[in-house]
Amino acid sequence: MKREIPIFFSTDDNYLPYLDVAISSLIANASKEYEYRLIVLNTGLNEDGIRRIKQNEAAGFKIDFVNISADTERIKARLKDVYHFSVVTYYRLFIASLFPQYDKAVYLDCDLVVLGDVSELYHVELGDNILAAAPEQFVQNTREFRLYAEKALGVDPDGYVNAGVLLMNLKEFRRNNIEEKFIQLITEYDFDLLDPDQAYLNYLCLGKTHVLPNGWNKEPMPLACEGEKNIVHYALYKKPWQYDDVIDGEHFWYYAERSPFYEEICRRKRAFGEAERAEKDATAREILEHAQRIVNSEDTFVKKLCKI
Repeated sequence: MKREIPIFFSTDDNYLPYLDVAISSLIANASKEYEYRLIVLNTGLNEDGIRRIKQNEAAGFKIDFVNISADTERIKARLKDVYHFSVVTYYRLFIASLFPQYDKAVYLDCDLVVLGDVSELYHVELGDNILAAAPEQFVQNTREFRLYAEKALGVDPDGYVNAGVLLMNLKEFRRNNIEEKFIQLITEYDFDLLDPDQAYLNYLCLGKTHVLPNGWNKEPMPLACEGEKNIVHYALYKKPWQYDDVIDGEHFWYYAERSPFYEEICRRKRAFGEAERAEKDATAREILEHAQRIVNSEDTFVKKLCKI
């Protein structure tokens, strides 16, 4: 019997087309030596979108949609939309408790394309680390964000990881009570953050994160790729389904053209005009200014908390 590899996503209706692109790229490039269970966490999705995504199912690839509304009910009022991050981004923090049958899992954002074999990521040795993840390249290369990571969160900017591609040691996640600590922090404090769940994961898993080469989470920046380019992650505010000049955007369109959502993706791109671009550009400038305000605030992880 083939070994099962669990891979998690989370989405709302708006990101269903991009989830489809991510899943189809993953399936196209994954080793057929394993069984894959793709689990999509959500709090309610339209049935037609689910049906179209499940068309990706094939021998060795099962796609399940799991509604976690009841599980997030107790803290959903605390989960805030921040810039281009929606509350969906927090769902990965509940995987360890919701799926006790798994001791290890991969988590992937929807705004990415998998170009390599995801089973190789799953088999990275974690030891007693809680996570394996690649550096957040925008933080590494942006002065305002380097200060944010260091001065607000107490994390080395060069070791600050992007939470959009994670190999999760769920056994250690549970043993270290990461979910409970997150709920405690989000309940007792109202930290001003730029990247909500990512900041919490970097803080709570400090010293227990295995840093991957950025080839496992290559952001669209003019940086050298470390090793093979296995995953392209459109993590910045410019997405290939909105802008023409996104680095590595051609990989997204290769799979988008084969998606049942292709016409919808194209319609959305045509509707994204000058006003929307101006708004996004203004938001990008505001994020940098916001980072500086947080650094100068008295209400930061570094200033308010000892290590939990």
